[in-house]
Amino acid sequence: MSTHGDRPSRDPYLPFRPRAARWVSTVVAGVFVVVMLGLAFVVPSYATVTVAWLDRLGFALVAAGGAWLLLRHAAVRADPSPDGLTVRNLATTRTVAWPEIVSVRFGHGHPWVQLDLADGETLAAMGIQRSDGARAVAEARRLATLVAHHSETSRDD
Repeated sequence: MSTHGDRPSRDPYLPFRPRAARWVSTVVAGVFVVVMLGLAFVVPSYATVTVAWLDRLGFALVAAGGAWLLLRHAAVRADPSPDGLTVRNLATTRTVAWPEIVSVRFGHGHPWVQLDLADGETLAAMGIQRSDGARAVAEARRLATLVAHHSETSRDD
């Protein structure tokens, strides 16, 4: 049995999504946009009309870029399926088949789950973040259980 939010669930293929990081990133993005757009109309008011509009455009672009980055952080996740795991991090989305995942690590000092892959690479799965405390540990166990389940063979090798 696994958990999704605070309710128990029997579906092992529910997505892995951080709770605290998603909430904080969304709130900070909203506050950031309001502050930057507020500054866009307050700070450049002393300048000439031409410069004021360029300054306002710059503030708006910074607001949009910062909000995009924060909302991208809020959207990190890992989506398991019977075929494999799709990991959506800040800059990349990658799908790996279950046999490619050698181990799931969530050791001390790691802010999110690390997947050791068969080709020697390590893939961060930001969908399970230490900031979620005991829930994150339970989700890491659920992911490790999925990896073990899909790695079973008919032989003991």
